[in-house]
Amino acid sequence: MGVLIGFAIIVAVIGVGYLVGRFQLLGPHADHVLSRLAFFVLSPALLFTVLAKADVAHLFSALLPISAIAAGVDIAAFLVVALLVWRRSLPEATVGALASGYVNANNIGLPVSVYVLGDASSSAPVILLQLIVLAPIALTILDVSTSGTLSLKRILLQPVRNPLIIGSLLGVIVAVTHVKIPVPVMAPFSLIGGAAVPVILMSFGMSLHGSRVLAPGTNRKDVILASSLKLAAMPAIAWVLGTFVWHLEGHRLFVVVVLAALPTAQNVFNYAQRYDRGVTMARDTVLITTALSIVALVIIAALLAPG
Repeated sequence: MGVLIGFAIIVAVIGVGYLVGRFQLLGPHADHVLSRLAFFVLSPALLFTVLAKADVAHLFSALLPISAIAAGVDIAAFLVVALLVWRRSLPEATVGALASGYVNANNIGLPVSVYVLGDASSSAPVILLQLIVLAPIALTILDVSTSGTLSLKRILLQPVRNPLIIGSLLGVIVAVTHVKIPVPVMAPFSLIGGAAVPVILMSFGMSLHGSRVLAPGTNRKDVILASSLKLAAMPAIAWVLGTFVWHLEGHRLFVVVVLAALPTAQNVFNYAQRYDRGVTMARDTVLITTALSIVALVIIAALLAPG
């Protein structure tokens, strides 16, 4: 029941955001402004406070390799079909591959971690994996395949220019070194970070207004394949690995599978826009997986959530 209540809270806040966008209460560009506020200010503060207090053993637990393998299998599967069967170009195939395995561990993962898993730091290892490993690799491929040149400077500066990575790494440093930060110093970060979850959910709800998925002329096959891999294959792989390889049980197994079932990250859409490749495919996959992930997560909760 607690899990269902958690999902209901998330859906309710997203619904409020949708109504705000539907009636244009904050103007036509409010969702963009709120998303930037969350990305550059609120989420880094939240990640810093969460990770600074986190158990180091949790950050480097079995969740990390399981998430990496599950994402890797999904990405490889899409690339094989897109490149060898459908003969897609490398940039489009790269965007589709990311849509298949790059989970929304921030915008949706943080609220799910707070309200469903009961620990805001649950999605932190996945965020670190994606921002430090997957994103630089994908950006490198997109840089080379769209421009024909390799921007080494852009690749090297990517981690230090991303506020989510900065906030996360600073939090990890504090946790690993066991530095005691005075309460008055930490209080502003806690206060600002506390606004991240509701603002993120409302911003996403606002972005849903006016969107049309699977319009004629788009790569529908790519969207369906990416969505299927993301919502069905990835959590199934995580369950198999968690159960039979790492022998996880109860809440730990539940956490691993839930995080694998999160929808495609909005960052994938941002990358597609940046390089003007696979934009519609990325947008549609984000919307479809976000809408259907609620169903997937409820099913997983019914099957795996500890009593």
